[in-house]
Amino acid sequence: MVPNMNQIPDPGKGRTRTLRSLFPAENLFYGWWLVGVAAFLLTLMSLTVFQGLGTILVALERQFGWSRTALSGAFSLARVEGAILGPIEGFLVDRVGTQKMVLIGYILMGLGFLWLGQVKTLWAFYASFMTITLGSGLGGWLAIIAMVNNWFTRQRSFAMASAMSGIHFGGLLVPLLALGIETFEFHGAATIIGVFLLIVVGPAAKVIRNRPEDMGLQPDGDSEILSESVLTEVEEPDFTAGQALRTPAFWILTIMQVASSVAIVTLALHLVPKLTDMGMTLTGAGTVVLTYTIVALPSQFLSGYFADRLPKTLMIAIFLAIQGVAITIIAFADSVLLAYIFALLYGIGFGGRNPLTTAIRGEYFGRKAFATIMGISQFPMNIGMIGAPLFAGYMFDTTNSYTVPFSVFAILTFFGAFLMLFVKKPQKSTK
Repeated sequence: MVPNMNQIPDPGKGRTRTLRSLFPAENLFYGWWLVGVAAFLLTLMSLTVFQGLGTILVALERQFGWSRTALSGAFSLARVEGAILGPIEGFLVDRVGTQKMVLIGYILMGLGFLWLGQVKTLWAFYASFMTITLGSGLGGWLAIIAMVNNWFTRQRSFAMASAMSGIHFGGLLVPLLALGIETFEFHGAATIIGVFLLIVVGPAAKVIRNRPEDMGLQPDGDSEILSESVLTEVEEPDFTAGQALRTPAFWILTIMQVASSVAIVTLALHLVPKLTDMGMTLTGAGTVVLTYTIVALPSQFLSGYFADRLPKTLMIAIFLAIQGVAITIIAFADSVLLAYIFALLYGIGFGGRNPLTTAIRGEYFGRKAFATIMGISQFPMNIGMIGAPLFAGYMFDTTNSYTVPFSVFAILTFFGAFLMLFVKKPQKSTK
């Protein structure tokens, strides 16, 4: 039960950063309740528009006989939509706030899934999927993580890691999604998802607060005096979007994100087809996803905890290198054993790097225009993601293999790891 907002005491007493101080038995800082809400919402988004994409692709391919290139086209168009709207979405989050954006976004997602449950033609699938991705763009990851960034500074990495655990919890539910599709068929499963999203969005949005200052609180639950002293200690300025764009760090981080994320998005779509091509059942392929998700959860929590204490740049480089090794393995995998070795390494790499590539932007650029800055950085990232699923689908349809595209994505991931060695925290310009 969420505590009475008017009776939350000042939690700024003491600054030890043990796990007990992060999660005290009583008087829990309201920001941690919001982290729980964020994890729940990201679980739903991850299952439906990220981790579950490969399962949805196989179901549509089997039911309608559409080619993987044609199906990949819908996901690439979604990236076009994201590239165009990303900066606008970020601006709206900073101006309108997470609460309203989540309400709008998840209603659109619910309606999109109800529509998806009725599709019989390829164009209807494209249109319904674009509605779903529009909703996830407006009220999904960016809006939710911007809220977490607003509520935490000293504990930002751990808070983001905890919130982003929802992405992996979504992966834990992929076998359930596969079972639902096999039990109720694709149309029935999509309808159930749509109804569920529409039911939960109202209560979830009701408890969201955009910033701690809206409740008379400070980030991390500090007192106002302590918060000011902490800000001086860590020297975290609030950049405007224009100021951030003039820093080398913004562009290095953006290129790194593009280089490493094209693989993640493509694997979300094409990993399950790759595994079923190897002879695994749909449920068996879902178990591989389940495996790397289980591994990713502790990796993510540990990386978030230690990133508040250790250099984020080096940690990100190491996790990206591990992710690159994993993608190399799956590119040439032809056995169940190699699939599970991939799952182990990919879980460590993907899980570890996931919260840090976002938290480092909060550390470098502050809270003032975080969503706008992230939205702008997503423009080139989404441009890069437009061709990646199409490229993988085309290469499979042409060569009947994923070896070439997965190898290319592994090389790009290693390149992203290399770039992280050159990132330096920017100094705010007053010009």
